[in-house]
Amino acid sequence: MRVLNGLQSSGTLHIGNYFGAIKPMMELQDDNDMFMFIANYHALTSLKDAQALKANTLDAAVTFLSLGLDPDKSTFWAQSDVKEVLELYWILSAYTPMGLLERAHSYKDKIAKGIVPNHALFSYPVLMAADILLYDSQIVPVGKDQIQHVEMTRDIAIKFNNEHGDIFVIPEYKVDENVATVPGIDGAKMSKSYGNDIGIFLDEKPLQKICNKIVTDSTPLGEPLDHTKCNVYALASLFLDDNGKEELAQRYASGKEGYGHFKKYLKELIWDHFAEAREKRAYYLEHIDEVRDILHEGAKKARKVASAKMEVVRDAVGII
Repeated sequence: MRVLNGLQSSGTLHIGNYFGAIKPMMELQDDNDMFMFIANYHALTSLKDAQALKANTLDAAVTFLSLGLDPDKSTFWAQSDVKEVLELYWILSAYTPMGLLERAHSYKDKIAKGIVPNHALFSYPVLMAADILLYDSQIVPVGKDQIQHVEMTRDIAIKFNNEHGDIFVIPEYKVDENVATVPGIDGAKMSKSYGNDIGIFLDEKPLQKICNKIVTDSTPLGEPLDHTKCNVYALASLFLDDNGKEELAQRYASGKEGYGHFKKYLKELIWDHFAEAREKRAYYLEHIDEVRDILHEGAKKARKVASAKMEVVRDAVGII
């Protein structure tokens, strides 16, 4: 199956990105045709600092490779290295009803949280549709908040196909229900845009500091804690198997430990989980030209697929 995923380079990647997209992608790359890109065009909706965007794009590449992405198994590139996606974005815009975009939950949520609206943010689902349809993607792993965008992609593709024939593959979304939405330190969805994220590669002291900021209730030390309503438990459970989750739940119920103990435990879980990845990251940061070469080779592979698809699309709509 052709599986596609992309993550924005608008900031340092966090554990919500890891469990929501990166880890599932790594698990799929052995048995599927994996296409993975760094969505730096998408990042322009929230990041206007040129130097930061360049640095973030390379940092995202280093992060993916450190966490296990294998460029020999997956096609891996930066979105901006395949310009055909912008051409398809414009063509698909002509097949996208305004009402469809106006119903986008993600756009409404971002505006409600104070993000300044612009056309790129509004038309984000159309560029996402171009990302997906350009490569004949069959499966798109997403979090629950992105399901609607894949459904919008399907609507756009069906509308186009109804007019021009079966040109686009109609994609399906894949959601891991166990990690569909990873909570941030305030309990809302973890997001760089909301400033409530926990970075994957924070140093140990800053990591403990951000874990200490996780919002909890006021239950005093010595009383049982309700793990089902605790953001610390929700985050820690991502790193645990069923037995580990049960043991942690019993610790909550015992009343012998307070939230401070569990925040320290969460820090240790995160630190230990990414120990090997930190070593790989140090290597890639010392060999950044190797990272650029990997992206370049991935773009060549992606561009070959994109170019063939655009020949068919141009002919269908009459672009010569």
